[in-house]
Amino acid sequence: MYRYDAVDRAVLADRAAEFRDQVRRRLSGELTEDQFKPLRLMNGLYLQLHAYMLRVAVPYGSLDPRQMRALADIARRFDRGYGHFTTRTNIQFNWIRLADAPEILDVLAEADLHAIQTSGNCIRNVTADPYAGAAADELEDPRVWCEAIRQWSSLHPEFSFLPRKFKIAVTASPHDRTAAKVHDIGLLLRRGRDGATGFEVIVGGGMGRTPHVGPTLKAFLPSERLFSYLEAVLRVYNRHGRRDNIYKARIKILVAALGAEAFGREVEAEWEKIGVAGDLPGSEIVRIRDAFTRPELADSPAPGDFEARRAAEPAFARFVRNNLKAHKLSGYTIVDVSLKGVGETPGDISADQMDVVADLAERFGQGEIRSTHEQNLVLPHIRLADVHTVWKALDAARLATPNINLISDIIACPGLDYCALANARAICVAQDIARRFEAPDRAEAIGELKIKISGCINACGHHHVGHIGILGVDKKGEEFYQLTLGGSGAEDASVGKMLGPALPIDRVTDAVEAIVDAYLQQRQDGERFLDTLRRTGDAPFREAVYADAH
Repeated sequence: MYRYDAVDRAVLADRAAEFRDQVRRRLSGELTEDQFKPLRLMNGLYLQLHAYMLRVAVPYGSLDPRQMRALADIARRFDRGYGHFTTRTNIQFNWIRLADAPEILDVLAEADLHAIQTSGNCIRNVTADPYAGAAADELEDPRVWCEAIRQWSSLHPEFSFLPRKFKIAVTASPHDRTAAKVHDIGLLLRRGRDGATGFEVIVGGGMGRTPHVGPTLKAFLPSERLFSYLEAVLRVYNRHGRRDNIYKARIKILVAALGAEAFGREVEAEWEKIGVAGDLPGSEIVRIRDAFTRPELADSPAPGDFEARRAAEPAFARFVRNNLKAHKLSGYTIVDVSLKGVGETPGDISADQMDVVADLAERFGQGEIRSTHEQNLVLPHIRLADVHTVWKALDAARLATPNINLISDIIACPGLDYCALANARAICVAQDIARRFEAPDRAEAIGELKIKISGCINACGHHHVGHIGILGVDKKGEEFYQLTLGGSGAEDASVGKMLGPALPIDRVTDAVEAIVDAYLQQRQDGERFLDTLRRTGDAPFREAVYADAH
C-alpha cells in the first residue's frame, strides 16, 4: 500500500474544508443548484434519481483494513448499510444527504481516502491489475506508476477541465485484467531488448455510444519518458477535442477522426516541444516506490492441510478451482472474493461484510485488499495454509460464491433503479440470469463466460466488451434489451456485434439460456464460449434466439 504523507493529508483536509463551506452556501441558498453542480461534481457528489450519490475514489483498487472499516462506517452512519463497487474500482454510496457530505469527506480524509478524480472532465481514478504485486505473470508492480500518475494529474491545472472525462489503466501482465485497450489511454508494461522496462501506449479506446478498441500509438516508450509523453497526448486532446458536443468529446472520437497515424504525429511534435523537461525526475519514482509498504511474506510457507481439505470437502474444492489464482511466491495464493451472490446486486457489499473482509485482510492477508473493475474484491496475499479458514469466514458472510469468471459473475451498472441517465433496469436482469444458472455444476460445465449489462448507451456496465453484452433501451416507455456477442476486454480486446432485434425484459434470460445451449452444442475440445463464437460466427446463436420469429 502507498503511505500518504503530510502533503497528501493536507490536500485532503483542505479539500474537505472547502467543500464544507460550499455545502453550507448551497443549503443556505447562497448558491443555486446550477452554481453548486460543478463544485459537488469535483467532490464526487452526484444527484441521482432518489438521492445524492457519493463516489469515493479507490486509486488503482488498493485498500487497507482501516480504509475498508471507514467505508463500513460511512455505510452504517450515512447510507442504508451498504456500498456499491463500480467498474472504475471505486465505491458508491447511493443514499447520501447533502448535509452529511462534508462530514463524510472528513471521515474519508482521516482514512487517507477521498472523492477526487471520481467525476468531472478530468483524469479519473487510475486503475490497475487487481493482482498487482502478487500475480505470477507480471513484470513489476504497476501500482507505483498508477500512484505517480495520480499525484501528477490530481490537481494539474492544465488537465482539470478537459473536453471530457479521461480514463487511464495500467497493467504489467500479458493477461490484461484491466480492459486497457478500451481506455482513453492504456499502458502495458513491456521489457525492452536491453532488459529495461517501458510501456506500450494505447490511445483512443472507449465504450459508450461509439465503442473503439484503442490503437497502439507507441510500441515501446521508455518508462523514464512516460510523463512527458502523457502530457503530449493530453495537450493534443485539449487542443483539438470537441467541446461543442458532449457525445463527440472523448479522445476516441478525435483519434478516429484524424486517424491513429496523424494523431500520433501530432503527439510526437508536441512531445518534442515538451522535451525532457516534462519527464518526472527519477528521484520522484524512487520516492513513490519507497512509500509503498511491502508485504512481509515468508519464504515458501508450508501449505498445512490445504490439499487434504480440498480432497475432503467438495464445496471447498469448488471455491479453490474458481476463486484462487496463482501467486508469484510458493505457498501463497490470490483469493477472489465474489460480490455476485445469487440474487444479490452485483458489486454491492454490506457494512458487516466490509468488516469481515477487513478482518481477514488484517489477520491473514498482509493488510491488503483490492477492488476490481469486474465489481469484486481480492485478497492478494493469502497463505495456502490459511485458505480454508478464510473460505469459512467468507462463506459465513455470504462472500464465498465460487463463480469468478463464470456465467453468474456478471457486471451490471445501477441502471434505472438509481441512475438518472438510464433507460432500463440492469440489476434485476443480472439477478434473474444468475438465478437461472445458479447450479454450480452447470456453471462450471459452461466455463468462462462474461456477461455485462448496461442500463443505457453510456456503457457503465461495459456491455460492449461482454462475451454476451446486454444493453437496456427505451421503446415508447417500455424496457427492451439489445444483445451483443463476441466482446472482450482482455488482451484479445474486441467490441461485441449486435445479434438481432431488441427483446422485452421477460425474454432476456431465456435468450441467454438459448445462447448457452447453442454454445454447448457447437463447442469443440473444451473451447471457451468466445473461442466457439469466433470459430462459428453468430449464425447458430441468432437462430437459437430468434427462431420463433421466423
